[in-house]
Amino acid sequence: MYIVLMAGGAGTRFWPLSRFETPKQLLKITGEKTMLQETYDRVVKLTTPEKILIITGAHLVTKVAAQLPGLPEKNIIAEPFGRNTAPCIALASAIIRKRSGGDAAVSVVVPADHMIGDDEAFRDIIRSAVDHARDSDVLMTLGIKPGYPETGYGYIQREEEPCCVSRYPIYKVKTFAEKPNMETAARFLESGDFYWNSGIFVWTVKAIMDEFQRQMTDMYEMLPEVEAALDTENMAAAIEHMYSSIRPKSIDYGIMENAGQVRVIEAEFNWNDVGSWEAVYNISPKTKDENAHMQAIPMTLDSKNNFFYTSGGKLVAAIDVHDLIMVETEDTILLCKRQSSQRVKEIVDKLKIKDLTQYL
Repeated sequence: MYIVLMAGGAGTRFWPLSRFETPKQLLKITGEKTMLQETYDRVVKLTTPEKILIITGAHLVTKVAAQLPGLPEKNIIAEPFGRNTAPCIALASAIIRKRSGGDAAVSVVVPADHMIGDDEAFRDIIRSAVDHARDSDVLMTLGIKPGYPETGYGYIQREEEPCCVSRYPIYKVKTFAEKPNMETAARFLESGDFYWNSGIFVWTVKAIMDEFQRQMTDMYEMLPEVEAALDTENMAAAIEHMYSSIRPKSIDYGIMENAGQVRVIEAEFNWNDVGSWEAVYNISPKTKDENAHMQAIPMTLDSKNNFFYTSGGKLVAAIDVHDLIMVETEDTILLCKRQSSQRVKEIVDKLKIKDLTQYL
């Protein structure tokens, strides 16, 4: 079993704490360790460090290596620039094919910046999915059983009845759905046949490579060049040539939505993609007034349902403030309504347009 940790995201919705040089996955968002370290600790018990690949930005390689000293340095694979998840997964699959000496190996693809509440339950479901993927040669994804109508996640619709016997229910996938509005999300929840899309995948190298060859042929035909250059001085140049020649595309759009055999395994463990400051508020301990804080000392009067983050443990005095997110760093203060936290990315986009790169 090989495991691929996708650690190349920019984490723009976590601005201003998340920056170009220190994106979300390298930060301590949910505990005493960074999200990357927590993810690595979660998956290393499934295999060996030699079979774990980290795909990350070239500018982050040194920091990733410092955070994961037990990982072989050659397993930290540098992307010259981001091209979304499909090229990232294709690159990792080519490396696994070359290093394993064929396409029979099973690959588990996991985002490096998600929170999972029960590590052992996660590992047990992964083992079950690996067994099924190896035996059936299908594309597997983990579907999280939803507990409420969430508009910030994509969804997976399954068939009504399980397609096979397993320790966990496994279903054929009917369709993938993008992030819905609240009315649609409530309908998804009521139907009982939709899961949250975890972005966690399990498949054999052969199964995913067959789909890349069929659906993303131009990119697939560039992979032998990367494989030939693997672990040589030409590797970085081969990857840059590939990335310079392709367009960004997600694995959902590029492969999963039109793949021949896709199945979803039901997962009930506590999961959160921690995709915004609102998500951090939701998973944080609360006071009796439903306020939450990180590295801040809150002093509140008639203030409820707020989230405060400060650098260096500053005092935050709040009066008659409700449903607010406040994030303070050394050079920046973010203020927004909790329900608008997904729009932080728009501020990042405006900073780029105005060339205010010192804040990125």
